[in-house]
Amino acid sequence: MPVSVDLDGLDGLSRSERIAVLRRRISGAAGPAAASPAVPATAAVPATSGATAPVLEPVPTAAQRPTAAQRPTAAQRPTRPVLPVPSALSALLPEGGLARGSVVAVSGAGSLLTGILASVTASGRHAAVIGMPRLGLLAAAEMGAQLHRLALVPDPGSDPVEVAAVLLDGLDLVVLGLGGSAVPPSRARAVVARARAKGATLVVTDGRWDGAELTLSAHVDGYDGPGSGDRRGRGRVRAVRLGVEVQGRAIRPRTGRLVVASAGEGVEWSTARESGPTVTALSS
Repeated sequence: MPVSVDLDGLDGLSRSERIAVLRRRISGAAGPAAASPAVPATAAVPATSGATAPVLEPVPTAAQRPTAAQRPTAAQRPTRPVLPVPSALSALLPEGGLARGSVVAVSGAGSLLTGILASVTASGRHAAVIGMPRLGLLAAAEMGAQLHRLALVPDPGSDPVEVAAVLLDGLDLVVLGLGGSAVPPSRARAVVARARAKGATLVVTDGRWDGAELTLSAHVDGYDGPGSGDRRGRGRVRAVRLGVEVQGRAIRPRTGRLVVASAGEGVEWSTARESGPTVTALSS
């Protein structure tokens, strides 16, 4: 009758030591009667001095394995650490933030990317932005960004992907502007592996990057603030409404409407409510 033998813990042992360990495991799994024929007696060699056999744990039987009802549900499984995003956006993301070690593609209205940078740096983490010389630093600061935690590389040279790969070693978030170019899949996979190994998050924008775990897109859906009636369309804009769509390999597409509104000397994010005068954004 076949005997199940655990092969873990054999790395680093000599051939003779492995044989001795396997004999003990076979003996414990199959009983005394099966121990002798499992390995020829001529193969038994005493272990060298100083070697210590690994601590063995018994393999659970079918009766000891947890049933489907006993296995942890998706809500009970440990989640990956994430980088924070604006609170109104977090409800649309499957893990409530940008998972560390992942690649996320962001497109559309710049407020979305600016809000992510603000949330990450305001939480005490560090970020870098590569190849985006027109990034709105004033808007980021109004959203709460801590600019001393933000590194800027407006002109990364001929290989911005390599610059991003280097910065993934020491930063929490790296934003890479591709300038309309496409990154080959083989190159993208190497950078994804680096981000995963370092526990950093890479956000790519303004280009093509196949294999991103999440794709976030935003468009301006309207403005709040101008007067109504005879004054409709006049006055100061107090808020911008964004339509946001989230797609991913393991989730169904999600959509939401968010509001980026002035609040005192700063800017706040919230979920859109159908109240107050709204001016619809003109299509470009």
